[in-house]
Amino acid sequence: MSTKIFINLPVKDLAVSKRFFSELGFALNEDFADENMECVVVTADIYVMLLVEPYFKTFTDKEIADATTTTEAIMALGVDSRQRVDELADKALASGGRHADDPRDLGFLYGRNFQDPDGHLWDVIYMDMSAAPEQA
Repeated sequence: MSTKIFINLPVKDLAVSKRFFSELGFALNEDFADENMECVVVTADIYVMLLVEPYFKTFTDKEIADATTTTEAIMALGVDSRQRVDELADKALASGGRHADDPRDLGFLYGRNFQDPDGHLWDVIYMDMSAAPEQA
């Protein structure tokens, strides 16, 4: 079995978050969904578990960070083209996401980022390793 990644994110409104990620084109796995959570399938090995805040709180004694004012992590998705970077970022902004920073274009690396409806930061990047600078 390959290693799988499950990112657990607290959300204020499950319906809003579910719609947001669906509009980005990600599938939802209803086998792992109920009134407290939704499973977003990013790839066969990467899943984002959207957990309503009271349910998320059952997994930790720590306070839930307000992602609109504090950043603990940035979720980065590597995609296969610059076009896919723009497609995902544009869909995110059209679906209720917010602009997070200016695009980065380093020639070999192109990226854009956004905030989801709860303020979590997402970075979408394309890397052309054939154009990357040589390491000494």
